[in-house]
Amino acid sequence: MSTPQSPKPSPRERLREAQLREARSAAVRRRTVVGASILGVLALAAATTLAISTASDGSSGGSDTVSVSSTLVTPANSSGQNGTVIVYGRADAPHTLQVFEDFRCPICKVFEGSAGKAVQQLADDGTYKIEYHLAAFLDDNLGGQGSKTALAAVGAALNEGGAAKFKQFHDVLYANQPEERVDGFGDVNHILALADKVPGLKTEAFTKAVTEGTYRPWAGKVAAAFNSSGVTGTPTIKLDGKALELFDSKGTPMTAEQFTAVVRQATGS
Repeated sequence: MSTPQSPKPSPRERLREAQLREARSAAVRRRTVVGASILGVLALAAATTLAISTASDGSSGGSDTVSVSSTLVTPANSSGQNGTVIVYGRADAPHTLQVFEDFRCPICKVFEGSAGKAVQQLADDGTYKIEYHLAAFLDDNLGGQGSKTALAAVGAALNEGGAAKFKQFHDVLYANQPEERVDGFGDVNHILALADKVPGLKTEAFTKAVTEGTYRPWAGKVAAAFNSSGVTGTPTIKLDGKALELFDSKGTPMTAEQFTAVVRQATGS
C-alpha cells in the first residue's frame, strides 16, 4: 500500500514561503553588513588572482572555473558613486524610480512577471528614469555564487551595449531564474548560454569578460553599496524616495495596470 502524498503547495503558498525566507534573509543581512563590507575591501585590495569554482545545478553543463583578477574595472555606462548604479531611461526624466533587487530573489521574479513591462514602459515614455541597485546577499544566505556571477555578467552587458543591452539581459535572467536554492547562475557556461537570447550581446569581448570575471570586483562594490543602502528586502521600489507597496496583504503582486495607475497618480502625469 502506497503512502499518501502530501498536497503540493499552491503558488500563493510558495510565494508566502519565499517572502518568509526573504524576511529571514534580511535579518541575517542586517547583522552581517559590516563584516561583508570589510571582506569586500580586503578582497579588492588583494594583489593575487583568485580561482573561483562556480556551482552548477547539474543541468547546465557542469561547473566552470573562472580566473578572476582582483583589479577593479568599472563598466562603461555605469552611474552613481563609484559606478555602482545602473540607470535606464532618460537622464533628464522628471522623476526617479529606484529598484533594489537580487537576481536569485524569487519574489523579484514574481513582480517582474506581473508588472515588469509597465516598469520599463514608463521609463521608455520618459515618466521617470530607473536606477538599479543590485544585491548579492542570497549567495551569503543560501551558498553559491549565482548572484555575484549574474551581477558581474550584467556589468559586462552594460559595458558592451549600454543600458539597453543591460535591460534586455536583466529580463532574460529573471525569465530563466533557477529555483532559489539551486545555484544555476553560478555556472558561467549557463550564463553565456542565456546571453544568446539577447541579440548582439554575446560578442568576443562580452564572453571574455564573463569567462574571466572581469567585473566581479565591481559586482562586489555594487553589492556592498546595496548592503549600505538601508534597504532590508528585495524587491524594493522607491518612486522619488518613497517606497511603493508591491504586494497586497495576501501576497498578490501589483499588475501592470495597477503599477501604472499608482505612478501616474504620484507623478501627476
